[in-house]
Amino acid sequence: MSKDNKNKNIRIIICGVLVVLVFLGFYLRLFDWQIVHSEEYKEISAQSTSYTEVSDATRGEILDVNGKELAINKTAYNVVINKIYVAQDSLNSIIYNLLELCTVCNAKWNDVLPITVNSGIASFTPDSENEIYYITSESMLNNEDLSTPDEILKALTERYEVENIEDINRRRDVISVRYNMEKSGYSYSKAYVFAENVTQDTVAVISERTQAVPGVEIRVTNERVIKNGTLIPHILGTVGSLSADEYEDNKDKGYEMDDVIGKFGIEAALENSLRGKSGEKTIIKDENGNIVSEEEAVKAEPGNTVYLTIDSNVQAVANYSLQKNINRARAEGESEVKSAKYNKKSQQERLGEDCYCGGAVMISTKDNSVIAAASAPNYDISKYYDPEYNAWLNTNEHAPMFSRTFDGSFAPGSSFKPCVALAALQEKVITKNTSIKCTKRYDYYPGDVVNCMGTHGATALHNAMTVSCNYYFAETGRRLGATTLYMYAEKFGLGVKTGIEIDEATGILAGRDSTVWYEGNTVQAAIGQSDNAFTPMQLATYVSAIANNGKRYQTHLVRKIVNYERDEVVLYNDPKKPTVVADAGLSKGNVNTVKSAMRSVVTSGTATIVSNYPKAVAGKTGTAENAGSDHVIFVCYAPYEKPEVAVAVVLEHGAKGKYAMYTAMDMMDAYFYDKTVKQVQAKGWG
Repeated sequence: MSKDNKNKNIRIIICGVLVVLVFLGFYLRLFDWQIVHSEEYKEISAQSTSYTEVSDATRGEILDVNGKELAINKTAYNVVINKIYVAQDSLNSIIYNLLELCTVCNAKWNDVLPITVNSGIASFTPDSENEIYYITSESMLNNEDLSTPDEILKALTERYEVENIEDINRRRDVISVRYNMEKSGYSYSKAYVFAENVTQDTVAVISERTQAVPGVEIRVTNERVIKNGTLIPHILGTVGSLSADEYEDNKDKGYEMDDVIGKFGIEAALENSLRGKSGEKTIIKDENGNIVSEEEAVKAEPGNTVYLTIDSNVQAVANYSLQKNINRARAEGESEVKSAKYNKKSQQERLGEDCYCGGAVMISTKDNSVIAAASAPNYDISKYYDPEYNAWLNTNEHAPMFSRTFDGSFAPGSSFKPCVALAALQEKVITKNTSIKCTKRYDYYPGDVVNCMGTHGATALHNAMTVSCNYYFAETGRRLGATTLYMYAEKFGLGVKTGIEIDEATGILAGRDSTVWYEGNTVQAAIGQSDNAFTPMQLATYVSAIANNGKRYQTHLVRKIVNYERDEVVLYNDPKKPTVVADAGLSKGNVNTVKSAMRSVVTSGTATIVSNYPKAVAGKTGTAENAGSDHVIFVCYAPYEKPEVAVAVVLEHGAKGKYAMYTAMDMMDAYFYDKTVKQVQAKGWG
């Protein structure tokens, strides 16, 4: 080997040894940091580093179509413990003093521990199994053998080092705060909300007595305020704290355990628009724990504000009139039942005495925007989180929280006949002059006999619609067939979701959705019975499609979404540019034939009560058999020549159609003539 090669090899070996020594030094240093002195360096790091503090975003507000406030924000005050400024060994003392101040001020603090102590006896709170499981699980105590409240309190006492607190009740309270701190993720980046929405008197007391206490802050926040809780509770919805499942579903979207989220209604459907974005503040402390700088790293962005299509005045009238006419239908039914029993008449029930519920909808025929949507019985969404009120909501036999308008599916009865007529005309199964002889009892299928309310003799479409001849439409439905019939029904929006932003039922289309189907069932379906069941919202959408010559627009509740300052439009549903979602492809002549017949229903048929209305109205009545009194339905659009609105009213077990018609006319008064609830109370229809 040459001398040069030998020197070269020596240099390579030396370099290799140096590299190994350097990396060995790094390794030993890391070992020292992470293993030998890890706790020491963690403590140093906790006192001499920068922290990112997250601030809540302001939630967007919800307004009606005219800008009237529905759900808004109001300034509120929270008592907060900020870990950045708190020494760990003083935390229990700070909590103790805050609890004492809350007692003085009679202020509520966030108490979530599922254990109470009365007269020295500890017990679990009702329905706390899930909470107890969490405490004993590996997420916290990691001891599933703990089974009694005393055992769990003892374990938590040791965990949070509160043995020195002699008063067992106050010790339990400090444990509750520490437990909720741990559960909610109290950290340098996330302050803990000790008490929410405290009074200004409480703010004054706590501010004065904690001036020298580091880490206790009064933070200005926003409280969600519902201006009128009974106006649109089923539409508006509410916000609430994240459940465990909701947190798991949303934690990747930046949600924290103690965040709020829309629970249902518009608050949930438009959560992404309303929520906004949190801000971040960077705080730097020196090695002595002193704050050396604070800087806003990310500015919080408030959520967007939502304008609904709802007109508050029309909605208020709809709520009032629907409930009023339900009460009138029931009162008349009860009176008739009493009279029938007194006079020993054969029919002594099913006269409307069981009418307690219903739904009423008005939409614009220009773009299917929802002007009003009432459901009865109604409730107050602003009291949703009141324990006693919520208990009443969940036990009331008439289920106030169930929206009859969006989720209630009802047999349409004869209000389905315009759909049958349009399908049959368009498919050339009949013409407007086709005559069918009504002999009262239609028994083409012996197993599916249809009875007519009268004996109408030879009758064509116009008269059959006017008098609502079951015989005529049963035969027309037989000729048309179930498959063709439900295909047209789908185009009109029956048995399909309308597309509104909140949850809604799909409804049921006879034949398509029936588990058992016989050919003869078609004649029952053609008169709006069999398995047919539609929501009031679908019925209004269907009538709007007739008014628009077979074109069905997207039904919607949102007019526009703007930024929080309301000077920039994010989304706008232009009423002059409706979205067409279906077209039945009807000829003008066929549509005009059915429209004319629906007008005749009002002028000389089964809805003559509406004939006195100042605007020309085209409509159709419906009576649907079911368990209990018959459901009654009235659907219409107005004005007849230049439609502006479509209305659908359903009274569960209403028995008498006049009360559905009175409701529709009151709603139209609110829309066309700006009548208020007081004016309708003074002089309504009926």
